[in-house]
Amino acid sequence: MTPWRGWGCESMTVTAFSHTTVLLHETVDLIDPQPGGLYCDATLGGGGHARAILERSGPDGRLIGFDHDPAALAAARETLAALSDRVTLHHASFAELPELLARDGLLGAVDGIVCDLGVSSPQLDQAERGFSLRQDGPLDMRMNPDAQTTAADLIETLSEQELADVLYRFGEERKSRRVARAIKAARARGELETTLQLAAVVAAALPSRGPQRIHPATRTFQALRIAVNDELGALAKLLERFIDVLRVGGRIAIISFHSLEDRAVKQRFAELSRATDAPAGVPIRAADYDPQLEVLTRGAVKASDDEIERNPRARSARLRAARRLR
Repeated sequence: MTPWRGWGCESMTVTAFSHTTVLLHETVDLIDPQPGGLYCDATLGGGGHARAILERSGPDGRLIGFDHDPAALAAARETLAALSDRVTLHHASFAELPELLARDGLLGAVDGIVCDLGVSSPQLDQAERGFSLRQDGPLDMRMNPDAQTTAADLIETLSEQELADVLYRFGEERKSRRVARAIKAARARGELETTLQLAAVVAAALPSRGPQRIHPATRTFQALRIAVNDELGALAKLLERFIDVLRVGGRIAIISFHSLEDRAVKQRFAELSRATDAPAGVPIRAADYDPQLEVLTRGAVKASDDEIERNPRARSARLRAARRLR
């Protein structure tokens, strides 16, 4: 395995990418790295999970890392510099993980996969990325800067009804029609060019009745971000094929940050952990109908009070893990 092989990370420099790894010890314990194992970090971020896995897997452990944000790849490259001879990096979405591993003849060869979904702290904190509703920036929200569609493009091209559907489906915004109407009207008036303008438009469309726990535009920003990056589509592709990537006994741990992701992970794990009935007329149940997966987490693992105090963004993290049986 050639160190640092891949694309899009060779000349990138680190730009204010300082990410606090969520549920670090819980995730690595569930992956249970073994000496000489092969592991995948499907969402490298700052490389925190990757480094801990490599340290636990001994001098012969190897890791393949994926991220579609070049800034994250650059940060991970720096974090993992001392271990670079055991690391391969890919500038790619985790949805491409099965395809890229198949190309390299590694299907059924991986001992563990880690996937930390959603937006990272550095992406939120950099106003120019357009993820934050508290800092002024362009209506961008692309995790991969090379992607074509921005949040501004969606707002411009979707009809009011289509935009309302996006807000309801991906943001679970109950007042989606009212919000979509306000957004389209502000855009038509030329008053919607930045993130703070979007946050103000949504807040005005959703008058509060007292103090609120979250900003009124939080669901709208979440919905647009998910749509821009096709986050649920990418997760569906990974959940469809991850079982083919793992060797028997291999493990997967997925951290999600909102109910749509967590629900999809929970349902897929449950589906693969159930036995299926053999066709009628088969006298003895073949092993092919036994469960493919053992769920390792009883419910979702959540961050401790101490971790949440250190990193408030860990409050919504939900960790689920499973092991391939056959």
